[in-house]
Amino acid sequence: MKHSTRRQALGLLAASPLGALHATAQASDWRPGPEHFRRLRQPLRRPAGKLELIEFFWYGCPHCFELEPHLQVWLKRLPPTVEFKSVAVPIRGYSVQHQRLFFTLQAMGVEHKFRASIFQALHRQGQDLGNNVEMIKLLQPQGLDVALFERTWAAFDPKAFSAAQIRAANQMADDYGVEGVPTLGLGGLYTTSPSLAGAGQPPAEAARRTFATLDFLIQNYGKV
Repeated sequence: MKHSTRRQALGLLAASPLGALHATAQASDWRPGPEHFRRLRQPLRRPAGKLELIEFFWYGCPHCFELEPHLQVWLKRLPPTVEFKSVAVPIRGYSVQHQRLFFTLQAMGVEHKFRASIFQALHRQGQDLGNNVEMIKLLQPQGLDVALFERTWAAFDPKAFSAAQIRAANQMADDYGVEGVPTLGLGGLYTTSPSLAGAGQPPAEAARRTFATLDFLIQNYGKV
């Protein structure tokens, strides 16, 4: 997967009206198939109970930013038999610090509250958020508990015990064969992504095809 190791768009709209009509026809006729997902050669051990869906992402990935609003809409109709979670993974640049930010906010129980602001800061406001000082400057006016953030941030120092959660996340990404983000892993058996399910499509259509593929995999888990 090369969809997120470089800052490239997921796809471009057809340049001509004829091309746009052709793309629309393709979109309406499209159905998910085996070329739109990968089945792991070695299935991972899955916990009993709900089917686990994992989004491997990085705040700084433009494709993750483009997918995010579509993901939030789709999650509202996720079957109760499926449990979703996000996992931040390091890709390049400041992604290790961003991963630490994710786990810090998650441990505080507020990651969902600040996710949109972090994406906007990185992709619309040109911020790097390369250290905790910049992160606090962004999030404190939005209600961040700075004292708690600093304590929790320290707990996720690479040498600290809590950093085991980060190492476990990285191992999970390796087990799923994640090479770029966003990648979605389902039940220790499948992966898909906008670059796989929606290759060459505009972001919204790539997202639609990704979630159609996930719907298909959830309904046919273990059968394809």
